[in-house]
Amino acid sequence: MTNVRAESNVPREGFGFEHVPETDQSFENALERARNGDRLTVADGVELLTTGTDRPGIDITRKERVLEAADRRREEVVGDRVTFVANLNNNVTTACNTGCLFCNFKNTAQNFEVGSDEEHGGFTKTPEESREIVADARERGIYEVTSVSGLHPGMALDDDHLELLEASERGDLNYKSPDEYTIDPATYTEQIRAMSLRGIHVHSMTPEEAYHARRGTDWSYEDVFRKLKAAGLDSVPGTAAEILVDEVRGVICPGKIGTDEWMEAMEAAANVGLDTTATIMYGHVENEMHRVLHLERLRELQDRTGAITEFVPLSFVHQNTPLYERGMVENGASTHEDELLIAVSRLFLDNIDNIQSSWVKYGDEQGLKMLSCGANDFMGTILSEEITKRAGGQFGEFRSFEEYVEMITAIGRVPAERSTDYRQIREIDPDDPPFGPTLGPCADGTPLLD
Repeated sequence: MTNVRAESNVPREGFGFEHVPETDQSFENALERARNGDRLTVADGVELLTTGTDRPGIDITRKERVLEAADRRREEVVGDRVTFVANLNNNVTTACNTGCLFCNFKNTAQNFEVGSDEEHGGFTKTPEESREIVADARERGIYEVTSVSGLHPGMALDDDHLELLEASERGDLNYKSPDEYTIDPATYTEQIRAMSLRGIHVHSMTPEEAYHARRGTDWSYEDVFRKLKAAGLDSVPGTAAEILVDEVRGVICPGKIGTDEWMEAMEAAANVGLDTTATIMYGHVENEMHRVLHLERLRELQDRTGAITEFVPLSFVHQNTPLYERGMVENGASTHEDELLIAVSRLFLDNIDNIQSSWVKYGDEQGLKMLSCGANDFMGTILSEEITKRAGGQFGEFRSFEEYVEMITAIGRVPAERSTDYRQIREIDPDDPPFGPTLGPCADGTPLLD
């Protein structure tokens, strides 16, 4: 059989990276180790992700063998269920000064200041508005609220933090008094407390937000997460990870925390009893070695904490981002790369049971395909989704239970509603409509939306 090859979109030169996708391993040996269930090395992961470093591009025949191995592993680990959660995205603010080149979620924070006449499409919600949004969603049957926001200069952890920032004479803290903004974003604890209604799981405060919530103090990340947990925080999203290799972070997000500090924050969240998730944002300037080094760091973190409930690969949406507008990237990852990333994640992350396929990033058809590449979770209903949409994403903002049941059943898998932490899972009978959530505090099985 003639092997059909497809070129990878990963840039391999031009940024002067120290880490490159070269190994002394062979593809066949790596695949055999994966099939045997051995813990993979970085070299193994690179061979599988590239379908062999002995040749350029992606070998389609070899790729299919990797996908098959990952799908078998998925079935062994989690079976045939495809899970999803009834959730709401409530991003508090788009005000941000971090300047990440992969993001168009932010709006320059000065545009939100009193007296600014700059037109922008951003927003800042008060705690009262956040509570109203979550309360409405709760009545519809929502179980989880996810909140990931920009780093608003006026936001502090709590009143004590606000007082310290107000008294500080340092000019490097990315702080301005809330009084200087048209809308006071309040503190992180106030926002968490507002969203923490009875029966609602609050999934919020990324490592980057936790850093913002301790700036200018000598507080540890444990101190920060304890206060947030007391305010009602239930779990921490492992976003802001992007690629956990500092030479990549120095290109795409030089204003963000480094790899070691991201790891420190995540371990601290676990130490105070909070579940976490983990992500990767790939398909921009990084190469396959960077991707596998990222997976290795997550695996090591999970070995230490056991707190990561799911891994969420996020394929870079390039349109409308500074990376694309400045000519630093021409596109995002190819479909072949997307499939291999899911598959190798399943094979490499032997201590994380749940791998998510993002229909927001991949679309429905490809998102379903990922469920045969090693993924077992299909996100949630997400009544609002801002980040991907602002970057140019073309896919929807809401997914009904009926759509989930229809799509998952069509590929021969079992639809199942889950809680955020996967500790509650309810299989859904496709012959027993109507389909709606049951795990939420006000859920009674009726559809979320009329």
